[in-house]
Amino acid sequence: MQQLHSYLSGAWVYGQGEGREIRHAVTGEALYQVCSDGLPLAASLSYARSHGGPALANMTFQQRAQMLKAVAKHLLAHKEALYQISYQTGATRSDGWVDIEGGIATLFAYAGMAGRDLPDDTLWPEDELIPLSKQAQFAARHVLTSRPGVALHINAFNFPCWGMLEKLAPTWLAGMPAIIKPATATAQLTQAMVRLIVDSGLVPEGALQLVCGGVGDMFAHLDYQDAVTFTGSAQTGQRLRAHPRLLEKSIAFTMEADSLNCCVLAEDVTPEMPEFALFIKEVCREMTAKAGQKCTAIRRIIVPAAQVTAVRQALLQRLAGVTVGDPQLEPVRMGALVSHEQREDVQSKVEFLLRNGCEPLCGAALDKLEILGDGARGGAFYPPTLLYCADPFTHQAVHGTEAFGPVATLMPYADTEQAIALALLGQGSLAGSLVTADPTLAKRFIRAAACAHGRMLILDEQAAAESTGHGSPLPMLVHGGPGRAGGGEELGGLRAVKHYMQRTAIQGSPAMLAAIGGEWVRGAPVAEHPVHPFRKYFEQLQLGDSLLTARRTVTEADIVNFACLSGDHFYAHMDKIGAADSLFGERVAHGYFVVSAAAGLFVDAAVGPVIANYGMEYRTGEDRRHHSGAADLQEENPQAAKNRRGSAARRGGVGCAGVESGTAAGGAVQHPDAGGAPAGGLRGVIRVCRRRQPRRRQSIQISG
Repeated sequence: MQQLHSYLSGAWVYGQGEGREIRHAVTGEALYQVCSDGLPLAASLSYARSHGGPALANMTFQQRAQMLKAVAKHLLAHKEALYQISYQTGATRSDGWVDIEGGIATLFAYAGMAGRDLPDDTLWPEDELIPLSKQAQFAARHVLTSRPGVALHINAFNFPCWGMLEKLAPTWLAGMPAIIKPATATAQLTQAMVRLIVDSGLVPEGALQLVCGGVGDMFAHLDYQDAVTFTGSAQTGQRLRAHPRLLEKSIAFTMEADSLNCCVLAEDVTPEMPEFALFIKEVCREMTAKAGQKCTAIRRIIVPAAQVTAVRQALLQRLAGVTVGDPQLEPVRMGALVSHEQREDVQSKVEFLLRNGCEPLCGAALDKLEILGDGARGGAFYPPTLLYCADPFTHQAVHGTEAFGPVATLMPYADTEQAIALALLGQGSLAGSLVTADPTLAKRFIRAAACAHGRMLILDEQAAAESTGHGSPLPMLVHGGPGRAGGGEELGGLRAVKHYMQRTAIQGSPAMLAAIGGEWVRGAPVAEHPVHPFRKYFEQLQLGDSLLTARRTVTEADIVNFACLSGDHFYAHMDKIGAADSLFGERVAHGYFVVSAAAGLFVDAAVGPVIANYGMEYRTGEDRRHHSGAADLQEENPQAAKNRRGSAARRGGVGCAGVESGTAAGGAVQHPDAGGAPAGGLRGVIRVCRRRQPRRRQSIQISG
């Protein structure tokens, strides 16, 4: 029997105590021994802080993103070896695809998000300048910095690859090393993936360590800069959450635990509608994928009382066609549970539900289970099990007991209010689904039930064509849930990265804030140079470099020509009488034209080393505001203008030069009564707003 080694402090090591066995989920054969007794677990924390932490923290966000991408490519090239090990856990090829390639896709997704939205720096300015004084000499902004700690990730058995990678991606992007503690039952697959990552040499030493077995006294050596995540049973999670060291040091703890996820068939859906068939398909898929061992699987099937019979018949018919057995066989659609211990746990939960208001419609026992595969008789197989609870308001066990396998309970409701009430009885879920074709009903249900769910799917015929399904976690969306589900958020785009970083409000002068953030802010010093920024190489650009351009007059001909070219004949530009009765008082130039004209002011047409800019600002008198390029200089709705300006500011982009333009008269660019007279002037100020490393392919970009 093989020994499953841990990777600690740069070496593959094995414990010295009595090992636990990992058995083949399909055949029951003993495969590996696991032991972490006597291993230097406390030293591994110090190793991560002294080696992996500094190496990651010294990398910029862009470099970390490139590292994630390289790791993802390497793992993808070796995926077939991982699939072979995945079969040992009872997973079919499609089950393994979600775990292995879905996990790798998460790395790609985070690399892409970071490449687009994060700076080529080790510090992340989170928002724009916040003025704190009348003269703008004292201001603030929030910044995010890497914490000199280590993330301890304790994962569940059901997704040994994806469960690790969905945590590693934001952790590494944040500049924090990680120690992975996989569930023992499927630790061999996690270990195989970790070995691939370590052997690739793509990740700094100390950035990734692995503990196969127990964590020993590791919790006692955690510090306030560290973070802990846990995925597993609520009982274990609550015990870890209350660990004295976590409380003493205020250590960040994120938990994903039990979840009685629901799928609701709305009142408007009848058996003749396409949504009915979608509902049946979705429920059966969630019951049987990974043999029901998904934290997001549908456990409660909530249907109108009038449709209970039709739903029951349709579900039983579809479940009867599910073949169970060796996941490597082509006809098999559902594999085994992860272990015999897990099968016993599922059976005990099913028996508890049967004693507390439920009745079996199919499955619920092992004696009639047909298994495909000559060597699969000793496996941990369990039949697809559908239960029925006639009175789900009286029998509360169905809302509090999760049989973590291919088990779900059908229950009726009288009206939409009862459906909402049943959904909320889950007391916090990772995911929920509503199948409906009625937008009004969907609005009513979601607004009432969203508070108890981390993610909700509204499924109709249109969405079904491209829907990722009820429980599919996506890197850019929240994966977590309130209440019983644990209260955490493991995914959620770049928000997940922030979880592993320190957010700090920096107060000071604009000059100091510009220096710290690596971005020019209003009020910071500027330096005018006769050399156009497009004539400089990147290394020559400095924050605050400024160039005052020539003046351009906006004429009536410009306005008319632009209107004809663009098709924008909005009355404020073209109708003298209509404009006079409006907030404007007079005709105004097109906002898009003003932006285009200002852009033309700062362009140096000749070939040069720098062709990059991040956006535009305009100035009216002493006021400086971001312009989105989507409206006129003078906005009808001040709040809308504010929102658009903020949006433009947030979409800063990746370039290095910004433009500030203003009118010569200090007012909005307006079209006068007399034809042919100038409408106003534009004068551009080129200003280097940020000094980021340019990408391989650069182009002029006007943000907004």
